[in-house]
Amino acid sequence: MKNRIRQIHRGEGGFTLVELLVVFALLAILSAIVIPNVAGLVGYGQTEGASTEKSIVQTAMDSMMAYNRISTVNVTAATANMSAFPTGNVLYPDFLRLEITKGTYSTDATGLVTQATTGY
Repeated sequence: MKNRIRQIHRGEGGFTLVELLVVFALLAILSAIVIPNVAGLVGYGQTEGASTEKSIVQTAMDSMMAYNRISTVNVTAATANMSAFPTGNVLYPDFLRLEITKGTYSTDATGLVTQATTGY
């Protein structure tokens, strides 16, 4: 019986220490290359998200002004609450789907929207 077990295990061998070290070194090198690239994509996504949100708020402002046939709006300080923006002719719920935005926005009398903070 013991001879039979020895025959089964005779051809098997494990990895050597050198082989394992080479694999770990390759994994470390790949990690050093991939991790900074992924981190850069996150920052890029946040920048693009803030820019897109500002464009959406500006488009909603333009739509509201055209719909109401007005050329000026009340100057409004920075806020993320679109149910109070701009004062007097609000964007939410008729021109925006969300009441609260991630960033904060202000507007001048001509309806030009400025992003005060991005929320990221």
